[in-house]
Amino acid sequence: MTEEPTASKLPDIDFGRAFEAAVTPEVQRIAAETNEAMLDDTIEDLLVGFELAAKQDDSGNDFWDARDLARLLDYLDFRNFLNIVEKAKDSSRTAGIPTADHFVDATDMIDIGKGAAREVQTILLTRYACYLIAQNGDARKRPIAFAQTYFAVQARRQEVQDQDIASAIPLLEEEKRILLRDEMKKHNKMLAEAARNAGVVLPRDFAIFTNAGYIGLYGGLDRLGIQRRKGISSKNNILDHMGSTELAANLFKATQTEDKLRRDAVVGTHAANKTHYEVGAMVRATIKEIGGTMPEDLPAAENIVKVARRINKAITKAAED
Repeated sequence: MTEEPTASKLPDIDFGRAFEAAVTPEVQRIAAETNEAMLDDTIEDLLVGFELAAKQDDSGNDFWDARDLARLLDYLDFRNFLNIVEKAKDSSRTAGIPTADHFVDATDMIDIGKGAAREVQTILLTRYACYLIAQNGDARKRPIAFAQTYFAVQARRQEVQDQDIASAIPLLEEEKRILLRDEMKKHNKMLAEAARNAGVVLPRDFAIFTNAGYIGLYGGLDRLGIQRRKGISSKNNILDHMGSTELAANLFKATQTEDKLRRDAVVGTHAANKTHYEVGAMVRATIKEIGGTMPEDLPAAENIVKVARRINKAITKAAED
């Protein structure tokens, strides 16, 4: 690529105003209805796909290649996608935000087979540019519907975080849960990849590996034991019923296990299970040492899926009002 975006964070932007200027209530209604019909794993796949497509410039700022984003948002014809980009630029101008900071023309090399490549035109996009593109896309496309809700929630989180920095008011429990649950989804995928590299391949072996971490962290309780202890249905994901404190402990377990599996080049299912158990046990020991509540003694929380939907609906209603 010949150029890189010049910015990726705009803490002074009123995202609420920009959101309202970029998308009509009718588009929001269609997006909400489409999201309601989507399976949770579909939403998770889209979320992970978007974040994995991010690249970084020399300053560590995230940006996306327009051609990658077009594929993620189900635009097979890049020329049609460019029409959406132009609408997004108009929205940026309407909000009084310079487009040059967020839409940067560039070139890229694509593989055309047999070791050959050719140069193509593309656009490098900041997260804010991706946000505006999503708001101007066809909400009847499932990836677009997801992206519209996702960016609306992200914008709200940014506003909350900026307000918190200014006023030292902590995030609400529900907001902390959503942030941490999203991080858990990302890092559990990374942990799964590290476990596969260590030799944990079969579904049965992966279930045992997962339980090993729980047993270490929860003082001998496996997944089913935790569900029984907390009164959670066996059909539900226990991570969806964790409060922010419990999620934070599990997130630390996941990130440290992944790091240890890779750093120590662990090989074999037995060694991987042992590593996961030991990291879980060390996190538990730390909680005990600082006088914290053991994770199995923390109460089950409302299903995070319902919490997220309630917040999404509130955002949609606020945009309509």
